Amino acid sequence: MATARIIKDDQLLRKDRYKRADDARHTLTRELHNLGSTVDVDLRDRISTIHSNAATLDNQSKQLRNKTNQLAKTTKQWGGMADSARGKLKEVGDIQNWAEMIEHDLLLIEETLRIVHEEDDYDDHQSSGTATL
Repeated sequence: MATARIIKDDQLLRKDRYKRADDARHTLTRELHNLGSTVDVDLRDRISTIHSNAATLDNQSKQLRNKTNQLAKTTKQWGGMADSARGKLKEVGDIQNWAEMIEHDLLLIEETLRIVHEEDDYDDHQSSGTATL
């Protein structure tokens, strides 16, 4: 009887170990499934955020491209205006140079006329002085 009791106790212990192992396996499977679901939800949220950000970045990229094109056009216009202004300033410089040359020529003419008048006055004075002598 003792042997039968030992065998029966062993069978009960074995059955209990199998039941605990089976319960542990079910618990582990359930926890892994929950963990997978949690990770899946987090990943889906991140993927959704990435897609949303990608659309926003595409939109901002288009806006930046448009603004850059507008800036290039404006820069080209300003470059044309600067070239035109530079040409006008060159013309002003040319006119100023021309005016200075005319002024110089007029001063030469004035000086020449002054010398001629002085010589005429001197000759008149000389001729009136020799006539009285």
